[in-house]
Amino acid sequence: MQRGVRLSLDVGSVRIGVAACDADGLMAYPLATIDYGSESVTEILALILEHQAIAVYVGNPVNLSGATTQSTTAAAEFATQLAQVLTPNGIAVRMIDERLSTVSAQRSLHDAGRNSKNSKSIIDQAAAVVILEHALESEKRQGDFVGQIVESTRE
Repeated sequence: MQRGVRLSLDVGSVRIGVAACDADGLMAYPLATIDYGSESVTEILALILEHQAIAVYVGNPVNLSGATTQSTTAAAEFATQLAQVLTPNGIAVRMIDERLSTVSAQRSLHDAGRNSKNSKSIIDQAAAVVILEHALESEKRQGDFVGQIVESTRE
């Protein structure tokens, strides 16, 4: 497994949860919640540069049967926008299956005594942590980055 910080994104229609890990990939932790909008890519780019990330995982919210949804399309479009900025700088954007990441995050927060009504931005970060933990576990098993590389559409 290559040494370096990775970031993960849980892209929603309103917010984007961001998580990061240490350079050794031992621990994923919540980093930020960003409002989804015209400046989202710029804000995430700033986090990537600040943390010197070597890879970015974007959660791919397919449904339980593996079919695409409106959320899947939105996450892929956002990942493509991000790849347009990052790929020329040598940082790959990768889509990774995130089925049940939000459910898992909500369950963990509930077990910790938090309710979902007053924890929406925290849930987004926690879902990003779940996505990154899954990516890190998969990387350790395979010995390399995982997920589907997002191609930049720039010519």
